[in-house]
Amino acid sequence: MKTKSLLVALFALPTLCSAAVPPITHQACEQTIVRPASNDGRYLWLPIQENAPEGRVCVVVGNTEIMRQNVRMARENVDYYLALDMKPWLNEKGFNVVVQDVPEGCICFKKMEQNNDENFQLIDEPFRPSFHHTPKRGWMNDPNGMFYKDGVWHLYYQYNPYGSMWGNMHWAHSTSTDLINWTAQPTALVPDTWGAMFSGSCIVDHNNTTGFGKDAVVAMYTAARPTPHGGDIQAQCLAYSTDGGMTFTKYEGNPVLTAPIKDFRDPNMFWNDEIGAWNLILACGQEMRIYSSPDMKTWKEESRFGEGLGGHGGVWECPDLMRVRVKNDRLKINEMKWVLICNINPGGANGGSATQYFVGDFDGHKFTVDDEARYTNGNSLWQDYGKDHYATVSFSNAPGGRQPMIAWMSNWEYANEVPTKQFRSANSLVRDPFLYEGADKKLYLGSAPAQEYDGKGLDKTVKIKGSCKIVLSNDEGEEYILTYDQKAMTLTADRSKSGQTGFNANFLKAGGENEAPVVAPVRKKLTSLRLFIDKSSVEAFGNNGEVCITNLVFPKSQFNKVKIEK
Repeated sequence: MKTKSLLVALFALPTLCSAAVPPITHQACEQTIVRPASNDGRYLWLPIQENAPEGRVCVVVGNTEIMRQNVRMARENVDYYLALDMKPWLNEKGFNVVVQDVPEGCICFKKMEQNNDENFQLIDEPFRPSFHHTPKRGWMNDPNGMFYKDGVWHLYYQYNPYGSMWGNMHWAHSTSTDLINWTAQPTALVPDTWGAMFSGSCIVDHNNTTGFGKDAVVAMYTAARPTPHGGDIQAQCLAYSTDGGMTFTKYEGNPVLTAPIKDFRDPNMFWNDEIGAWNLILACGQEMRIYSSPDMKTWKEESRFGEGLGGHGGVWECPDLMRVRVKNDRLKINEMKWVLICNINPGGANGGSATQYFVGDFDGHKFTVDDEARYTNGNSLWQDYGKDHYATVSFSNAPGGRQPMIAWMSNWEYANEVPTKQFRSANSLVRDPFLYEGADKKLYLGSAPAQEYDGKGLDKTVKIKGSCKIVLSNDEGEEYILTYDQKAMTLTADRSKSGQTGFNANFLKAGGENEAPVVAPVRKKLTSLRLFIDKSSVEAFGNNGEVCITNLVFPKSQFNKVKIEK
């Protein structure tokens, strides 16, 4: 998909082909058999009603059920359409689609259609971003498995193709050559016997340590299978690609790492030259576990991190462990430090989900923070102080030693209820992380907008000379206000008058304000604010990333005015 005018044009396309209504046979006990014809098109369009109870949509081939997904099939009215892509099965003998737990008289059976039009009944949504990555349809949350190879950035993400609320986790896939314009690719990983596809990471195996082939792309992900006793059985699995990440083969020896604990997920692995092996960091409840392996198939636990350090108001998730360059003239030019990224939900600085981090050292076996006092007694350091910057992880194999990062731009407190319709959620801008020395001589993690955005006209920069308010507004009088208090050294965002806010009480928790500390070095103040204003978000970068605040907004029209008030 393309951004700006191209994106608008794409989503305004009319229906290009006629649709067929497939034969339907209703059975007892709310089961219906749908028999699509191979010559009527690859897509079976499922009518969705978001407040309906979940039914089941199953694919049966040769009397064997090979897929089952939870779908909110329309009962009384149709909110939008989502597709069952039947291409893998249309020409198979004994192919049927079975709908379960949906009564015979529901409107979905009258409105179901089959055709080849991938833009069928696509809604032109006012809150779809112009220059942030989004799925065309369905639900998106955590970014997964990002890497760079042969001039292309690959972004996978948690995806529900069958609804715009969380569920049915797949890995969807998009690619870009500039980190601005993204092209949707076929879904990369689908649920299997081991469970749904939860979060994970990808690497390029340059030396064929896994035996999957030189330069194979290897994904490690959590397979999560629900149990009758509640919760999931979570295990780590591998898949590999020999065509640059476009298609994957799941490793026949899955799962490769298991444990008898409930929360055991989100693997992030990287090659460590210092030990000549792979390292893996894994989220386990309220701690991180670190492993090593020569081949990614057999893993040895090396250490655990987290007890008594940082925030523990929720589950630890989506870790990352990487070396980050220190930007400070007083320090060594090429000095680098290790940073451990720990996403937490709930327990964020301003409520709900957020990304905390730890600065320290790593020897391939154990991560140790530089200054424990910074992280004890519930103290945390946050990468972004807005409400909508979560599941932050980095791209691997990036050129020039870069380690760009991207986040899910939402919050679990209200993500399922934001006022979009056929799709939900966007990614943040890609950011280049750096460490800088604060006025207290301690290191802090900053994140600047990726260099690819420079000179593209996507941002506005405001010069700051002292305490002030920066007011973003539109012609309808809606406002998003950023207040800099130089004496208190804080930057506060207020979205209470930014547009639609009543869809969930947590959207305006604490009055809709988010406060961030300003720990600027040398200058000891905020001197500039770089703003990226999209149709449903504002990302603010103080001193080009030393302090960050990311928030969703849902105004009647995009904010197009910026003024400074004393």
